Amino acid sequence: MNRFIHEINLTFGKDMSQHGETFYSCNLDGEAMNLVVTLDAKPRMASPLVGPEKRERTPRRRAFRWWAYLALLPLALIIGYFAYYPALSAIFWSFFHWQPAGVSTFIGFGNYVTMLSDGIWWSSFRNLGFIFAFGVVSWIFPLFAAELLISLKNARWQFAMRTLLIIPMAFPGVVTALVWGFFYSPNDGVINQTLKAIGLSGLAQNWTGQSSTALLSLLFVGFPFIAGLPFLIFYSSLQNIPTEVLEAAQLDGVGRLARFWQIDLPLMASQVRILLFLAIVSTLQYGFVAYVLTGGGPDNATMVPILRMINVAFQGGDWGASAALSTTLFIITIAISAVVATARRRGSATTDGGAM
Repeated sequence: MNRFIHEINLTFGKDMSQHGETFYSCNLDGEAMNLVVTLDAKPRMASPLVGPEKRERTPRRRAFRWWAYLALLPLALIIGYFAYYPALSAIFWSFFHWQPAGVSTFIGFGNYVTMLSDGIWWSSFRNLGFIFAFGVVSWIFPLFAAELLISLKNARWQFAMRTLLIIPMAFPGVVTALVWGFFYSPNDGVINQTLKAIGLSGLAQNWTGQSSTALLSLLFVGFPFIAGLPFLIFYSSLQNIPTEVLEAAQLDGVGRLARFWQIDLPLMASQVRILLFLAIVSTLQYGFVAYVLTGGGPDNATMVPILRMINVAFQGGDWGASAALSTTLFIITIAISAVVATARRRGSATTDGGAM
């Protein structure tokens, strides 16, 4: 056959399809030929040309200039000066008999030895234990509120109630503490006046002024504990539950209480672990409400580590010992955070392995 075909005459006749094959007649340079073409059920895409002129060029990433990091320099300086410098400075001065206005003497671990014999410092951690346990138990209220709110069918009512529950978060913490201080006032406080009005004047007392009730009074500041981070986490977790899961549970006749234990709570497990970690960190930093209402008293009944550090520095004048206390609290916070993070990572790995 010649290299070049001068003339190809295709003559299409009657369609003679059999089992997906079509016969065509062809006349090639005077010689008759029969062509059999197989027709596929699905059309095939034409293969693209692979020539260099048709190949798409992948856009190359532009090199990131090192000097662009200079834009972060002001922010880094601010964070370093106001966040990292005080912490590192406290670690450094914890080894000195620190006199901010005078000459400081290096004493090694002397401040830490004094800390080991400080009974008030170690008893303050016992109060932190009560505060943490009470805080975790109090999650019942925001969880219950989130379950009720997510059960509302009317979207407008749900939005309105959610807004009303969240608005108190915008109030400054000092305002909330002072309002509750007025509630606990022994003379004209709301609680004592209410008890007297209903004939229970024998129960009226100085709630924050006696050791037996001071710590419990601090724990109830903010009751019913709905306007806070736990409510937002619980509510967002319930919103993210797939609708198909809830509809399948409804078709299976799962009740509301059974749905909470079998569906809602298991699907919120990861968020609860995060909330637990945040609760540990916030409890170690607790002290603002106690400082405003009781100052750690009476008789150190509401003393917490933060307040002990302040008292040692400003009342005792021992700044080096206060720096040692703050360094110890920092190390405890880092250690607990590392343990919780490791436990979360192992728990996530176990869950993923079980799912596979």
